[in-house]
Amino acid sequence: MQGLPCIFYNFAINCKNRLHSLINSWKMKYIIQFTIIIAISLIGELLNIIIPLPIPASIYGMVILFTALITGIIKLSAVKETGKFLIYIMPLMFIPPTVGLIGAWDTMQSFLVAIVVISLVSTIIVLAVSGHVTQWIIEFKERRNKR
Repeated sequence: MQGLPCIFYNFAINCKNRLHSLINSWKMKYIIQFTIIIAISLIGELLNIIIPLPIPASIYGMVILFTALITGIIKLSAVKETGKFLIYIMPLMFIPPTVGLIGAWDTMQSFLVAIVVISLVSTIIVLAVSGHVTQWIIEFKERRNKR
């Protein structure tokens, strides 16, 4: 190749190499992973609008993501690092609702005993169910490994 076609060919190869290195950079990896998670959340929001069931949009999104991961449509490596980051900053996400509860303190005072009792009972139920499910999974794996 000589002349003008050679210049365009070299330019295209250079652009391809730069794009490849950009996609492989850690910043771009996080952006792509976050975009996948946000896109699935958006699909969950759309399903919440379309399907008239009293199910939160976040549940639709989690089910879609779970199904996509289980079926292999989305590889775990495509969302793993950003998922870990979002779990790491999860406590930060509880600050706005907590501030909202503090702002509604006058309204909540009359229901304080009921709120505390419901919170304790539901926490105990969640702990018990989680413990039993965990024990069942461990026993199931042990039985499967013995075969």
